[in-house]
Order: sequence, then C-alpha cells, then structure tokens
Amino acid sequence: MLAKIHSAAVYGVEAYPVEIEVNAGHGDPSTIIVGLPDTAVKESKDRVQTALTNSGFRPHVGRTTINLAPADIKKEGPCFDLPIAIGILATQNHIHPEQLAPFALIGELALSGAVRRIKGALPIAMQVAAKGLRGLLVPVENADEAAVVRDLEVYPVHNLREAADFLAGKIVLAPHRVDLNHLSAALGDHDEDFAEVRGQEQAKRAVEIAVTGGHNVLMIGPPGSGKTMLARRIASILPPMSLDESLEATKIHSIAGTLLPHQALIVRRPFRAPHHTISDAGLLGGGAHPMPGEVSLAHRGVLFLDELPEFHRNVLEVMRQPLEDGAVTISRAAATVTFPCQFMLVAAMNPCPCGYYGDPKRECRCMPSQIQRYHNKISGPLLDRIDLHVEVPAIRYQDLAGIGAGDSSAAIRDRVVAARRLQQARFKTHRRIHNNAGMRSRELQKLCLLTPDAQEILKMAISELNFSARAYDRIIKVARTISDLDSSEGIQPRHVQEAIQYRTLDRQRWV
Repeated sequence: MLAKIHSAAVYGVEAYPVEIEVNAGHGDPSTIIVGLPDTAVKESKDRVQTALTNSGFRPHVGRTTINLAPADIKKEGPCFDLPIAIGILATQNHIHPEQLAPFALIGELALSGAVRRIKGALPIAMQVAAKGLRGLLVPVENADEAAVVRDLEVYPVHNLREAADFLAGKIVLAPHRVDLNHLSAALGDHDEDFAEVRGQEQAKRAVEIAVTGGHNVLMIGPPGSGKTMLARRIASILPPMSLDESLEATKIHSIAGTLLPHQALIVRRPFRAPHHTISDAGLLGGGAHPMPGEVSLAHRGVLFLDELPEFHRNVLEVMRQPLEDGAVTISRAAATVTFPCQFMLVAAMNPCPCGYYGDPKRECRCMPSQIQRYHNKISGPLLDRIDLHVEVPAIRYQDLAGIGAGDSSAAIRDRVVAARRLQQARFKTHRRIHNNAGMRSRELQKLCLLTPDAQEILKMAISELNFSARAYDRIIKVARTISDLDSSEGIQPRHVQEAIQYRTLDRQRWV
C-alpha cells in the first residue's frame, strides 16, 4: 500500500516542500530510503521503527520503500522522522490517506516516541501556509515559533501516539495561538543603562548618531576608558523592531537553532559579540550544509567586535562585501546559499598593543614598528566602510566622582525613535532602505540636500583630508542622521562639520 505525506525542509533561509511517499510491499524485511538522504535521514529508519514499537504499534513486516521528493535535492536532518512514521502507519490502515491530505508534518522522534524540536520551524510554517495546506503538526517546543504564521493552523504534538490518534480522528487537538500584539510587552527593562556611563559625552553622542542612522562605528581608546561598557549598552537604545524585521531575524535564528524553546519571535534587535578567535566560516557562515554565521545572526541588529586588531586579518577582510551589500553568498559545489546580514558594526580597539599610545599620563611601551603592525591589521578598505571613528580617552577623576548622571537609555532611545520616524517617512517608497546608512548614491542626490555653506565646507574637507569617494558618501549619510536628530529638513553646515570630525581619526592615526 502507498501513502503520501506532506512535509518540508530548509534550504538557506527559505523552505521548500517535500513529499514523502511510503510504500509497504512484500519481501524480506527491510527499509530503504531514497531521494538523496544524508546520514541523519538514513538513520531515521532505526529511530522510527523503535519509536513505533515503543508507542504500541507494529512495524511493517516486509520491504518498506520511502521516497523523499524532489529526489534531486539532498535531504538533511532528522525533521522527517515524524512524517515517515505516520506514513508507515498509513500503509497499515491506521490512518486514512484522505485524513493526511490537509496537513504537513515535521519533527524528530526519540526512541520512546516523543517528538523533539527541530531547526527551521518558522520558514517551514511559512512555506506550508504558502502552499495552501490547512495545518502543520510540530513538536511542542516549536509551536510558538510556527504559530506566528497567519492563515495556518499549528498543532503541537508531544509524541507519535498523539499525532497518529489526532490524524485518525480519535482525539481532538486545538490549534495553537500566539498573540503577536502582546509579545513586545514581555520585553521589560534592560539591566544596563547609559546613565551608568560617567563622562565620555562625545563618545555617547557618536553612539547615539550611529544607532539613529544604523551607521558603523569604531571606538579607539586605552584600556578601561569605557569602550566595551558603551558598546554593551547600545542594546538599551536600539529602536523596536517591526513585525517584518522580527520575522526576518527569527527565520535566521530558527535555522541556526539559537531560538529558545517555546520562543515565538525575536522582538529585541540581536546583539552579537563573537570572540576574536572566531574563524571566517564562523563569522560569515559556511559548512558542508551552509549555516548562517555571526553576521547573519546579527541581521537587523548589532555585531560587536571587541579588540578589533586581535581578529585574524582574513576574518576581517571577508566582512567587506557583506558590509557593503547587506548579504553574504556562500558557494559550494552542490549549492549556493545567500543569507541576509544587514547589521550595524560596532568595533573597539586600543591605540597600540600596550594600549597607552598618545595617553598624556601613561607612557607607551611599544616600539613604532609594533604600533604600525598593530594598525596594519585593519586595512584601509575596511576602515573606509566604518562611518564614525571615535576617540574614547581615559576617564578623568572629576567624571568618575561626579554625582550627576548623563541621559538615561530611555531618554536617548526616545530621541532615536523620533529620528527613525523621520527616516521611515523619507523612505516609505523605498522598501529596501530602512535607515540612512542604507542609502545609495541615487538616494543621496535626492534626499540629502546640503545648503550652499554646507557644500562648501564638505568640498574643503574632501580636498584637504583626501577622503575617498566612499568616505564622501558616508559623511553625507552621517550628516543626514545628525540633521534628523535636530529635526532639520536640510543639512546645515554644523551637521556636516560634526560628521567630518568623525572621519578624521583614520588620517591622524593610520598613516
């Protein structure tokens, strides 16, 4: 007897439909899986047979052939265990084929018959809904994630017996629901606040500008000056995510398996801080079956690279194209996968190996050649893609001992959100642009109009400081963001002057 079951699998950040055909025939007892299965899929026959036995069912005695269509795409992972087991039961008349037609199934089986969570439940649910199926059976721990998709009934199942009885009509399960409007209410306050940062007003101003426009920022200063402290508090002033942004980020984390059990959506912008020993594959993504790396896990959020020169040079260099394109393409012999990676880069570094080059109170112990080698670990093209270069000097005693605190994260976030609303209104006809940092040359000419005085200041700066064409564009973008914080329609001379000062460190220290 032949049974057909709907399922799906993940390819890159999207899912594709998989039809599982199970045929129970005569012959020597054996189970054959075809359709380019990997090792995990081949091993499913042993998991399925044991789970059937422990769930009170009799495995088929004879030859069982299982086909995973389309047959020209390699199938990976254990997510086909549950549909294969249900298909075997359907060949034994435990479930009528018509009862299977409206549903898709995914899930890994334990030997006891329990259904375990899988990766990629959200993109699979989106694909099932697009295909027009009525419902999706998922592991309980994936139910919140899958239920985010509208126009799809999601049924969480604890074990194989429960799934089989539901499909056979012996029990009734209620579709799982998630209230998207109340997800953000569980955010709560951040543990860290900008009011705790003493002094460093210029650095805090630069961070506020960077977050407002989505610009990349590099902080340079001696040890203990507060670079990491500032970076860690960026999460507390990031603007809230829209539903589309949450879905984009959640899909990536779902595929990577970084979602918490029962987590429905990522409602806070991601903040990723990989260690400097990370490989280029860990940063960009890769593997035999390409998986997203840190740059993609930071999509719509922040990627923080502390001690920037300590990262391997080849690791830093591979970020140049993703920083420019907002996507990373991983090519393998069998497939090419593209992962989105529109993130804000925040980097921190010391001015030299010992950390005290240029410090007026502490002597630098580094040789000039050591300092030069340290600086050369960051190439000019990569530095050119960082919009703001901020000096973070050692904190003075007066600032440490001061009683008054600076602006709180809530106050800064309010200013950021107000400026972001101006950007959203500006880019309402540009769907691919979400902030000022995402503007291209075409948008710069139309949306970033400088006053004559501002144009003259920019012309003089470009001529005297020898900025590149990319730096020219980024100065205008930063000036546009500063004017948004001022609620100014046009870009004034003071906005350009402040933007230029954030580009001078690469000429002072890197030559």
